[in-house]
Amino acid sequence: MPDYEITLDKLTYGGEAMGRLQDGRAVFVPFGLPGETVRIRLTEDKKNFARGEILQILQSSSDRIEPKCKHFHRPPLPKGEGLGVRACGGCHYQHLPYEKQLLVKADILRDQLQRIGKIENPPVQPTVASPEQWNYRNHVQFHLTDDGKIGYVFHSPLPVGEGLGDVLSLSKQVRDHVRAIEECHLPEPAIQDFWRELQFESKMNLERVSLRSGMDDDLMLILESNTEETPELEIEADISVVHIYEDHPVVIAGSDSLTIQILGKNFRVSAPSFFQVNTRMAEKMVEHLQIQLSNYPITNYPTTLLDLYCGVGLFSKFFAPKFTKVIGIESSPSACDDFVFNLDEFENVELYEGAVEEILPALVGQIANLPYMIADPPRAGIDKHALDAILQINPQVIAYISCDPSTLARDAARLIKGGYTLQQVTPFDLFPQTYHIESISIFER
Repeated sequence: MPDYEITLDKLTYGGEAMGRLQDGRAVFVPFGLPGETVRIRLTEDKKNFARGEILQILQSSSDRIEPKCKHFHRPPLPKGEGLGVRACGGCHYQHLPYEKQLLVKADILRDQLQRIGKIENPPVQPTVASPEQWNYRNHVQFHLTDDGKIGYVFHSPLPVGEGLGDVLSLSKQVRDHVRAIEECHLPEPAIQDFWRELQFESKMNLERVSLRSGMDDDLMLILESNTEETPELEIEADISVVHIYEDHPVVIAGSDSLTIQILGKNFRVSAPSFFQVNTRMAEKMVEHLQIQLSNYPITNYPTTLLDLYCGVGLFSKFFAPKFTKVIGIESSPSACDDFVFNLDEFENVELYEGAVEEILPALVGQIANLPYMIADPPRAGIDKHALDAILQINPQVIAYISCDPSTLARDAARLIKGGYTLQQVTPFDLFPQTYHIESISIFER
């Protein structure tokens, strides 16, 4: 297979650097930086694009720094000496100074809104930095190697022409790509101090192992499997242990939930429930929403807030005292239970359990022309039927929390076509050292 010498132009969403082959096709290369000249080998060769891996850095970027973690990818030396070290797959930007990471994420968000959303000059603000560049995650998900070691899924493209084949199950594919780790600099200190103590037998029937930290360094170990049989595990530490099978949690030790505090307010978070993994940045997002929504005063009274994909009530709890009514919609049963618990003090809150795309269309006639709406959808963005219902409800202001710039751009184009103006997009760096970009967009009718 031939090698190619290319110059990398920019970083793209997904953590790869992009350059071009001699035939003009874009080629995406992990762990490269803009301005670098590299020799690569193709790992994926398609008609319109290709992917490659670095064999040699011929000219290094002045921005390149030494990664903090031993598991982060270290490419071959400039003269081609040594083969380099493959990454565990958890981080993408450790070779880039943090201040440059923030600039890159704003640029990528802007590019996605322009290319996918067809939005000229999108009003992207500077990226809000995380107070902690390291040890910021309150929730870390591990996989196990065949011999029971803790690790991460290693997403390595196979050489061209090779595949895993349809005969392998998904779990087997994942296990074959789990890389054991000896260090990780992303978990909060309580998790960091504990995870190395975890020991598992070989070939345990566990799909995933998670650790969560809450107030007072409380820890919860979450074991996920595809069988109902509860895993046998010996842990001497005073932590909660929960087994999840088909979204049904079974408490092995301690409690089925822990408490996470945001701006002085306590939130119960059960084992299966989603919560933002960067606690300090969740606080910054709440503060940002409070400021932004106050910039659009509504004269019509009473005021109602619709909170789509409301989860355990992170945003609803802060806005319930300010509105006549708050309506939440959430599909996760455990998150709904947590929502009810977390907002029990309020009598002006309603909750609908179910998929937004199923419930919202049925509410159109009851809640048309709402003043405010918050939407915090999963990575797939807002379902088309839900978006159609939003346009019928016609809220004056929509705050869209996104964890995927590409689906945000797609949905922004639909909202703009439906009569909204994109007032502001602010990226929040909830995931330092990785390519992931959280953002809050404000749309006004």
